[in-house]
Amino acid sequence: MKNKLRSLCVYCGASSGHEPAYADAARALGVQMAHQGIALVYGGGHVGLMGVIADAVLQAGGEVTGIIPKALMDTEIGHTHLTRLLVVRDMHERKALMAEHAQGFIAMPGGIGTLEELFEVMTWMQLGFHEKPVGLLNVQGFYDGLLAFLDHQVQTGFLRAEHRALLIHQSEPASLIKTLQQFQMPEGVSWLSRQAARTLGP
Repeated sequence: MKNKLRSLCVYCGASSGHEPAYADAARALGVQMAHQGIALVYGGGHVGLMGVIADAVLQAGGEVTGIIPKALMDTEIGHTHLTRLLVVRDMHERKALMAEHAQGFIAMPGGIGTLEELFEVMTWMQLGFHEKPVGLLNVQGFYDGLLAFLDHQVQTGFLRAEHRALLIHQSEPASLIKTLQQFQMPEGVSWLSRQAARTLGP
């Protein structure tokens, strides 16, 4: 069954990286989202890939909600031309509101902050706190090493295969959005659903 996503939270860097392909992918993702009526929720910055995707969505006629801590307004140069910019107290409030406003998540190439945000929403999903799709835009194999490490975690017994399978990854924006829209959370995968099953018994 195909779900109509009305908003996606995109995690990405305050840097554009060394390869032009990263910014190109951010623009392409932004255009795809706008054309499909999917609003962007992101970290509110005007620099790096954050600024690229926000500008792309806006220029294509889409809506953008930025959420940024007050302390980072200068560092990340808060984008002042968004549909809506929310200035919050700290990173905890920022991440909570980003998750609340989004119906799914995409991680683009980025640094430690991007990875931290990605794994937080993956952890919440694994536990059963949400059932929203989570995907990687794997531009030019940027996340190949990470995906291989997750496979290693499965092989070594630190990650369940069914939890590893929850992370969607595609190299092209259009195919990634399509796969996210088709996502259905498998029954009995999350830790909370397993615990509930044990409590109910046979």
